[in-house]
Amino acid sequence: MHRFAMWLIAAMIVLPFGARADRGQFDLERWYEIMDSVRSRAAASGVSDTVIDSALRGPAFIPSIVKSDKNQAEFKLTLDGYLERTVSSTRIATGRRMRAKYPTLLSRVDAQYGVPPHVMLAFWGMESNYGATKSRHRLIDAFLTLMYDGRRETFFGNQLIALMQIADKNGLDISDIHGSWAGAMGHFQFIPTTLAQYGTDGNGDGRTDIINNVSDAMFSAGNYLNKLGWNKNERIVRRVVLPADFDVSLLDGKTKLTLPQWSAMGIVNPDGSPIPQTEMTAGLVADIAAIDAARSMASSVTGASDTDMAPMPVITAYLTYPNFYRIKKWNNSNWYAIAIANLADELH
Repeated sequence: MHRFAMWLIAAMIVLPFGARADRGQFDLERWYEIMDSVRSRAAASGVSDTVIDSALRGPAFIPSIVKSDKNQAEFKLTLDGYLERTVSSTRIATGRRMRAKYPTLLSRVDAQYGVPPHVMLAFWGMESNYGATKSRHRLIDAFLTLMYDGRRETFFGNQLIALMQIADKNGLDISDIHGSWAGAMGHFQFIPTTLAQYGTDGNGDGRTDIINNVSDAMFSAGNYLNKLGWNKNERIVRRVVLPADFDVSLLDGKTKLTLPQWSAMGIVNPDGSPIPQTEMTAGLVADIAAIDAARSMASSVTGASDTDMAPMPVITAYLTYPNFYRIKKWNNSNWYAIAIANLADELH
């Protein structure tokens, strides 16, 4: 069948989710314009004709990707629920097996980049379940679909050009590179621009392949964390308990005080002992919604004014050290960073 006819049929099929549905049909002209623009940009960036032709040979528009981009689920799990899901006994056990399987590689990454094995394993487990999570989307299709959708056309266009450059440089078959709907790939879920900046050849074969080569993936992730300033001599978080009437506005991780200052506010270790009194600066993070719910429940027990309030449950929080904020440059989520810390502790 003629290529034009194939794309026309595809366009008719995906119409309900097309960003241009208000025009009454899939905008085939725009689709061609995007590919022409990609071809011109790639050529100007030095990408070989072979890679360009392979990338633009019959790409597909994927309706489910547009739907995912428009309807990203709002995060509703409690912190405890999130940790139960992410720092599971299965993930911990698998991480321990991976540590036994790759002792030399993990030691090399530690020696080269100062990122200890238990930390590397925590990121690996969180990002791809140690490589077990398989990505189903061709990244060419994902990026072109998201460019057509238009919400972040420049960003995804930059990702596609970076992917083409990476494939060209490393002799990879770009038509067979798969990732998430949003363009993350490999054992540590790098987007192409991150890979272009931090990708590292871990096994000395002259190329970087973070999807099929664990050594390359590990060295690239270690390099990234090193450049973020990872300090192997500092912990990530410390679990603590707070006074029942603690000001929850301080629990977003943005207020940073010294440990003696936090201690003066009544913060102690879970066993009641004092927290360290060094001058290290830390933030404080907790599940504020859960605290508010617990306070509301305690208040409703008696009907009640503050003076009649039932005893408050213990408030658990996490002191967050500099490495915590380095993790947030990788993934800007307080809960993700806490999960990394907890998983790393389990794998230490």
